[in-house]
Amino acid sequence: MSDAPLRPSVLLADDEVLIRDLVEETLTDAGYRVTAAATGAEALAALEESAGFVGLVTDINFGGPPVGWDVASRAREINPTIAVVYMTGDSGHEWSAHGVPQSTVVTKPFAPSQIAVAIANLLNTSDGSSAS
Repeated sequence: MSDAPLRPSVLLADDEVLIRDLVEETLTDAGYRVTAAATGAEALAALEESAGFVGLVTDINFGGPPVGWDVASRAREINPTIAVVYMTGDSGHEWSAHGVPQSTVVTKPFAPSQIAVAIANLLNTSDGSSAS
């Protein structure tokens, strides 16, 4: 038996393979176990299969329903404390209207480390302390 702690699990949803691969590598290097999805439908299926995700990193526009807003809403129905990071090139202005509370937006182009920092910050503020 290993004494190594289980790595927290993050769902990554993005239809752009290069971005998905780069962010997945960055999150893995930061100590997360990553499940990657290429579509909103794949992301929803992954959420239904496992309630163990502590974080969701999702592109907002997959090119069709469901979109990132929908994936994040469903993720919060399953796990009200899941950390949500939205990635977008053009929809950040819609965050206040469509984003789930206590989430954040990272606008493309971004440094991959920004995603790992955003997840860590959200997890640190949802540990029972108040961020307001």
